[in-house]
Amino acid sequence: MDGRRPQLGRLESAILAVVAASPEPLTVSQVQTHLPADPAHTTVMSTLARLAQKGALRQIRDGRAYRYELAAPAGLIDDALTARQMRRLLGDGGDRVAVLARFVAELDENDERLLADLLGRTRRPGPGDHP
Repeated sequence: MDGRRPQLGRLESAILAVVAASPEPLTVSQVQTHLPADPAHTTVMSTLARLAQKGALRQIRDGRAYRYELAAPAGLIDDALTARQMRRLLGDGGDRVAVLARFVAELDENDERLLADLLGRTRRPGPGDHP
């Protein structure tokens, strides 16, 4: 990792490119046919599932199998991966309040303002809040 965002392996990047180029969700076999070096079906299947777990792809149930599509527009996949990684790290034990407090304390003034603005725009009314 470069410290800024999750890095993808060559096969993951190639699979994302195949899925991004398709106007419709693809099966494992459809993805496999467009990949160089003809990786095994099980390798493609597990890589697709891993990309879905990372938040880059969305799995759509199709009978007993899945079809795959991008979870976000192609230009925003890095953002989706980073957000999923941040969420996972936040949930990996520890004191959530302390972790979030430390994160906010380390933001520069511009990022802190941006975060406050984003929270203000996305905040949902709670049970005791009045609209």
